Amino acid sequence: MFKNIKLKVISIGALLLSSGVAQAQCAMCRAALGGESNNAQAQAVNDGIVYLMAIPYVLVGIIGYAVYRLYRKKKVS
Repeated sequence: MFKNIKLKVISIGALLLSSGVAQAQCAMCRAALGGESNNAQAQAVNDGIVYLMAIPYVLVGIIGYAVYRLYRKKKVS
């Protein structure tokens, strides 16, 4: 059973780390930053959106892992 869970965790981690470039810009941001002159600023906005999107997933993963460890520790005892 543990090998199966380990395989799932490794698969999910590899999937998350292997994602391509994300274009997370909303339509309003794209319209405001459109054009050749704002290319660097548009890339910075994209990076900020992806960063803000990733934080909740990391937090949920940490909490999930902590609950898993507590559950496993309780089950072993």
